[in-house]
Amino acid sequence: MAGKRTADGDASDPAPKKALTTSSTLASASSVPNNKTMPTNYSFIEKAPSGCCKIVTFNVNSLAASCKKGFKEYVVAEDPDILCLQETKANQPMAFLLSKTQYPHQTWHCSRAKKGYSGTAVFSKIKPLRVTTGFGAEPIDDEGRLITLEFDTFHLVACYVPNAGDKLVRLDRRMVWDDAMRTHIAALEQTKPVIYTGDLNVAHNEIDLARPDTNHRSPGFTDEERTSFSDTLRGATYPRVDAFRHLHPDTRAAAYTYFGYRANCREKTLGWRLDYFVVSEPLLARVAGVVTRNQCYGASDHVPLLLYLRNVEANDDSKCSVETSGTKTESDETKDEPLEAKDELDETKDEPVEAKDKSTDENVAKSE
Repeated sequence: MAGKRTADGDASDPAPKKALTTSSTLASASSVPNNKTMPTNYSFIEKAPSGCCKIVTFNVNSLAASCKKGFKEYVVAEDPDILCLQETKANQPMAFLLSKTQYPHQTWHCSRAKKGYSGTAVFSKIKPLRVTTGFGAEPIDDEGRLITLEFDTFHLVACYVPNAGDKLVRLDRRMVWDDAMRTHIAALEQTKPVIYTGDLNVAHNEIDLARPDTNHRSPGFTDEERTSFSDTLRGATYPRVDAFRHLHPDTRAAAYTYFGYRANCREKTLGWRLDYFVVSEPLLARVAGVVTRNQCYGASDHVPLLLYLRNVEANDDSKCSVETSGTKTESDETKDEPLEAKDELDETKDEPVEAKDKSTDENVAKSE
């Protein structure tokens, strides 16, 4: 049975290794933060371990709206070396969002399918060797979901995976995406190992959501999506590893990265783990830790997730090119254009996720 195989975990996964110990990864359900607004004091944010690069992924659920709820203050406090954003809902790059003095290498991939929808962005202090947006295939690229950056020793694949949709109406499209992503990552792994990150829109195992029993046909927890994620982890050249779950195999509530706005899910700790860092196995020894910033809720319905990667060397300041669906452009010459007003007003969620975010306790799922 596919669901049972994925729920039990892939037998090829390496044994868990010791991780950085933080309150955000070891807390019990009763002690997991349930604040609904962003913190005003970020003293809990620790410095990156010596010799490590800090990479953050964050689904902001409308960047314009998130900026009004503490997003910028969080970024200043966190100070990541690389910041990957999903669901920006930006129609074009946002002028002066983050300083190009601090983040000189900025790449946006905006939806062409419709305005105020989906979208990804990556901000980096480290100069990439090459950047591409999309797979280079229509119509799968028209929603602005994928940015790939090549660095000296790894590829970074930052993406916002399509949701299967209400009543699973987009499940077939999701399966096409997953197949394309496996092909994409396998091709990259021919030259360097890969870090695959973002809102991957799947709770892989039963431990990855608060109420698995009533959500087996909910988008993000179907057997099809979970089996597909297992296939992604299995890899082509060598296995890939869900870095957080590898380091923290038993963490439940403190691992959740998404809390729906409805049904008071945040206060009740009814969450899902939808955001990931998946690494090619050769990179695993360089992973110093993965931390769920579960205190940082309120700027979005997701919380940030960060990875510490050992011994990353910055590239020199040579020119970097961006390929958009096979066409090269200059990544660091992106025009600073103002965000259209519609983005500030249109907070329509990419995901019509009724099953993740029901209005009654009975339908959200059974309690832990």
